[in-house]
Amino acid sequence: MARETADDLATDAVARDQAGKPPFDEVSRLRESGLLTLLVPAGLGGGGADWPTAYAVVREIAAADGAIGQLLGCHYFMSWSARFFTEPALAARLEQRSAAEEWCWGGGLARQEPALTLVRDGQGYVLTGRQSFAAGVLVADRLAVRAMRADTGEPLAVVVDPALPGVVVDGDADPFGQRLAAGGSVEFDAVPIAADDVLGSLAADEDVLSPLTALVSPVGRLLSVQLRLGMAEGVLAEAREYSRTGRSLWHPDWPVGSPQDPQVLTVYGELTVLTRSASALADQAREAVHGGLARGEDLGYDEYAEISVLVAMAEAAASRAVQESTARALDIIGARSASSRLGFDRFWRNARTHTLYEPVTHRLRDVGDYFLNGAHPPFVFPV
Repeated sequence: MARETADDLATDAVARDQAGKPPFDEVSRLRESGLLTLLVPAGLGGGGADWPTAYAVVREIAAADGAIGQLLGCHYFMSWSARFFTEPALAARLEQRSAAEEWCWGGGLARQEPALTLVRDGQGYVLTGRQSFAAGVLVADRLAVRAMRADTGEPLAVVVDPALPGVVVDGDADPFGQRLAAGGSVEFDAVPIAADDVLGSLAADEDVLSPLTALVSPVGRLLSVQLRLGMAEGVLAEAREYSRTGRSLWHPDWPVGSPQDPQVLTVYGELTVLTRSASALADQAREAVHGGLARGEDLGYDEYAEISVLVAMAEAAASRAVQESTARALDIIGARSASSRLGFDRFWRNARTHTLYEPVTHRLRDVGDYFLNGAHPPFVFPV
């Protein structure tokens, strides 16, 4: 189903990217395919799939359309977050309703300044503040956000219905890439929040955050890895089709040069090795994350650190692969790749935008500190 949906998205990817409209139609395609409820347990009305399957789906979609791959990855991460931060019965009720109503999730749990504030009000709370960037907010049915309790200073994960009074979504991000990822800012003006919509603590103190709960970080960051690899594989597949046939897939009247050009073959070889190497490292990270989730409460802090570092390595490798592939694929095609009608530029723009929001500099430092000093990497949420 993911492959069919990806093929469908690929047919008009260039036109949709250039139009830059909020992706309501694209979300409908995901909803109709059943991919939005993929991670919800079958007993609660969902697809009952695991994280390795979700990663493969995001990568497949990202190869066709990086922005929609990001939108879907964000949805999976946010909709799953209740399992990490709240008690099982409440998480199950939330997932069951999400599956029944086919919610698309957006938001963001990363630290930001100034923080959203949560004030006690009777049996519930009131949420106030502005989140300067949140993923998927233009099309989301539910938002998962980070807010600070005004009385204790504790950071909490909060679920918000964007249809509530006081919630104002603004599509002011205006990025040059990932235009259809539906990112923007959200204003919360005294928004009423029920007690059950406060999921739990986001504090990074080891006395509060168990190793299993801490896995939420590498789980989310590995979605970014799959997104980058999907975009790298997507641009190489499209460039290869162009080189093999001597024609653009969408503009068959535009010929290209010989596919036997030694320089072209060398570049394809280099990019294939780079992407396959990053993919192999991502596979190791995926198995480690899956194994950590399976360990459950038996997972230790040292094991968590190893998993987190392995994901950081995969992030760095995938970042290099996607930046090299999306830039050098333009060289393979040559001057014709500058045509906006061909749309090869969208891969570079999408990859560059995503890697700006999720730079790997800090991750490389964490890998080095772990290798040299055995230091556990800090707990961070993906943007």
